Parts: sequence; structure tokens; C-alpha cells
Amino acid sequence: MNKELTTQFMTINMGPQHPSTHGVIRFIIDTDGEIIHRCDPDIGYLHRSIEKIAEKVTWQGFVPYTDRVDYLCAMNANWAYSMAVEKMIGVEAPRRAEFIRVIVAELNRISSHLIAIGTTAMDMGAFTPFIQLLREREYINDLLEMASGARLTYNYICIGGVMADLPLGWSEKCEEFIHHFDLAMEQMNRLVTYNQIFINRMANLAVVSPQMAQAYNLVGPNLRASGIKRDVRRDAPYSVYPELDFEIPVGKGLEGEVGDCYDRFFVRVEEIRESLRILRQCLKMIPEGEVMAKVKKTIKPPAGHYYVRHETPRGDTGYFIQSDGTTSPYRLKIRSGSFTGMSIIGELAKGTFIADLVAIIGSLDVVAPELDR
Repeated sequence: MNKELTTQFMTINMGPQHPSTHGVIRFIIDTDGEIIHRCDPDIGYLHRSIEKIAEKVTWQGFVPYTDRVDYLCAMNANWAYSMAVEKMIGVEAPRRAEFIRVIVAELNRISSHLIAIGTTAMDMGAFTPFIQLLREREYINDLLEMASGARLTYNYICIGGVMADLPLGWSEKCEEFIHHFDLAMEQMNRLVTYNQIFINRMANLAVVSPQMAQAYNLVGPNLRASGIKRDVRRDAPYSVYPELDFEIPVGKGLEGEVGDCYDRFFVRVEEIRESLRILRQCLKMIPEGEVMAKVKKTIKPPAGHYYVRHETPRGDTGYFIQSDGTTSPYRLKIRSGSFTGMSIIGELAKGTFIADLVAIIGSLDVVAPELDR
């Protein structure tokens, strides 16, 4: 007796504890063999109610919590929140403090991108470059520890400026690192960026067109990889960035289509070069002077709502704060680049191999703590 053969999709779970998900994230995947039919991200495993905690602490007391929003770029998170409060109370950080902010933020941007490109390479099977990039990141951690006393969550940039001035000899050590790191980047490019095996895995995979990138509201390197030159440091300039000369790298389809996984990887490599360029300028231009403005111990901003944009390594990060005139925020909302990056994975994963999903996640540089908050 002949029966018609029927098949069905297999549902598998990727995560939440999975070496290639870059955090505690779960993906529910319907597969036909190794081909993905449906991919649903299941988030929330690292939700810590940080936005709600803001309502229960003072304006200054929330600064250390911003370190935990995105631990890979805590300096940028400190700065974004501090900028928002400074706007509310009408305080301007001293000029020397602004240069220090740019320096430590760009160092943190390099550090974050090293993790992004290193883990992506490791997920593709190249383990050695990841270890070498971690070694370079340790030099940055040394510099940031000299300035702030911490290596990951800094609490350094604060409302009104920075906690302390740079120690003696710090600028010289930073220049030594920049000179050394130029050579290290060339070595990394030979190992990974221009490696034909790596290119074959990443090129023409998960292409995001400019229209699709805007429809999903992508930001930062994920948006720029699709050929859209948009950067808050240029489009809504803040601090001393208008005085600095740097380019905004965009995807050019060097090895495949514009907006593929390789472009998203390569844009971050190019952004590291531009951050080094910014650092060189700031170390030459930094003036003498105070590093902290006069800020009242008890901050009570006028009632109203405020929004500040900041270009973190994950892209356009926004802090919306509503004040009711008391010593704590009435409401605080953080707009994070990882959230929009996660939202597009389900669409990009359709029709790809399970192994390719690993490359897609790595190319979007999703950080779970910033995603869940």
C-alpha cells in the first residue's frame, strides 16, 4: 500500500546558553534540514529593569548603572547620559574635559569593535585572531584603568565633566599604543579581513539594502554598511567633534553586494582606523584647564522632557528623560542600537543555513545587556 510521504519542519533552540549568540539570547528556529525557514529571537534573559531603577536613584546615582547598559562601551554610555542631564540643568563641561571624553570614548569604541570583529572571526573558525585582538584590547584596558581606576565599568565620565584628570605620562603612553596598534591592525587584516576563506563565508550573505536598513531603523555600522553615511558625530554634532577631521566609513560591496555580512565587518575595521585618527588629533589639541564644571550636589532639573543622541559603537543611542523637578528622573528610556539589530535577524535568516545564522549574528554586533537593559 503506497502512502504519500509527508515532511514537517523541525523546531530547534539555539541558546540561551550558546557559544555563538554573543550573550544570553535564544533563537527559536524552524528548519528544513539545515535551511532556516523561520527564526524568532527570544530576548529578555538579561533584563534588569535599569530604566525603572533610574526612577529610584538620584541623577548622579544613575551614572554607574549606565556602565551596565552596554559593558563593552561603558565610557560612551556614561557620556550619553551625562550629556542629557547637562542639557537639562544648563551645565557645560570644561573644554579639557570634552577632549578627555572624546579620547576615552574613542578608545572604548576601538575596544568594542575589537571584540565585535574578533568574535565574528572566531565564530567563523579563526580562533587565533580573537586571542590576538584580546591582547590589543588589554593595552586599551590598561590606559582606561590608569585614567579611571577600572577596566570594564568605569563610572568616569560624569555630570559636568570627568571624575579626574589624566595622570602624568598618560598621553605619551596613549601615543605609544597608537603607534603599536597600527602594526597590529595590519597583522589582523592579513589574518582575517583579507583571508579568502573568511571572505567566502561572509560575502553576499544576509544583504541589507539601504531601503531595508532604514525600514528596520538600523543605526551605526549596521546602517553605514548598507551605504548610508549617517553618524551622529557629524549629523547632530556634540562636544569637540566638529573641530576634528575624520571620515564616515560606509559599505562599498568590496567582496560582494553592498550591505552584506562582510561589509558590516569591514566598516568596523575602517572605523577603528578613523578612531585612531581622532585620537591623534585630540592628543595634539587637548588644552590645559579644569576637568569638572561646578554642579550642585543636589540636582533638581526643571520639569520637562529631554532627548539626547550619542554615537556609541552600536550606533545612534538615545536617552529620553522626563523630569518632574525632583532629585530623580520621573521617566527614563534608552534607545539602543542592539534592539534594532536584533529585530532584523528573523528576516535575514530566512533561507540561510544554520551555520550562516552565526555569521549574521556576529556581523550585527548585538550585545545582550544593551538589548534587554
